[in-house]
Amino acid sequence: MPEKIEIITYSGYRGEERPVAFVLQGERIEIVEILEHRIEEGLRDRERKRYFTIKGSDGATHRIYQVYNKSEWYKI
Repeated sequence: MPEKIEIITYSGYRGEERPVAFVLQGERIEIVEILEHRIEEGLRDRERKRYFTIKGSDGATHRIYQVYNKSEWYKI
């Protein structure tokens, strides 16, 4: 089940946000590298999600996503 997380983002000159860190169970984890990024849209609900596979400062690989129109972030 996805866990809602707090995310810290960087907004570039084109206005696109990319995650730079997130808080998981009270611990701030810096994003060292974005390994994969993709956008998916649901066929029925047309809900758009942005998925990231990232390498964290904790040494682990994490999968996170943003529900685009709600600006909510989750860890899978």
